[in-house]
Amino acid sequence: PPRGEYIETDTGNKVARKATLVGTQNIMLGGKTVIQPDVMIRGDLARTIPSSHSSAGGSAGGSGGPGGSNTAVAIGRYCFLSRGCCLRPPGRVYKGVFTHMPLRLGDHVYIGPGTVVQAAQIGNHVHIGAKVVIGEFAIIKDYVKVLDGSVVPPNMVIPSFSIVAGQPARIIGEIPEGGIEAFELRELYKTVGNNPVPATG
Repeated sequence: PPRGEYIETDTGNKVARKATLVGTQNIMLGGKTVIQPDVMIRGDLARTIPSSHSSAGGSAGGSGGPGGSNTAVAIGRYCFLSRGCCLRPPGRVYKGVFTHMPLRLGDHVYIGPGTVVQAAQIGNHVHIGAKVVIGEFAIIKDYVKVLDGSVVPPNMVIPSFSIVAGQPARIIGEIPEGGIEAFELRELYKTVGNNPVPATG
């Protein structure tokens, strides 16, 4: 690949230049996360309702530290977003106004190619296959495997150690004892990016 296909951040995130991150000020990356080309992250879909308690003594228009920020998409460490996947915060009508709620990913989350995620929360060590649709406000707990082509209905809660498949998705099995190592994404992380080739001679 041409040099500089990925932009590496201070915290070790590798973001493809051909990825589309909209509203980057509302996207939090935990570090060591890979975002491949053609990924779309909709950080512009942030909450539109000002929270009532944040204005106390606030500096108007301030960037707002942790907690005060308007995070639309929060991604943990060692996540891997494959080509063509889309992260979109879920939206609903709240107090008569349509607003978006944050989409949160834990650590070691793999999202397959062409997958659309509109979940409220995805736990740690979650593997989501290719061409999956995760419906709005779904919650996926830790150590869950979602097989290719699954459609997780809105508001579904998937318990830890589940394997889900189908349209609509249902639990078809559980992660076996000792099957947890498969969720580690450290090695996959190392295979991506502009790794400098050692000079020869």
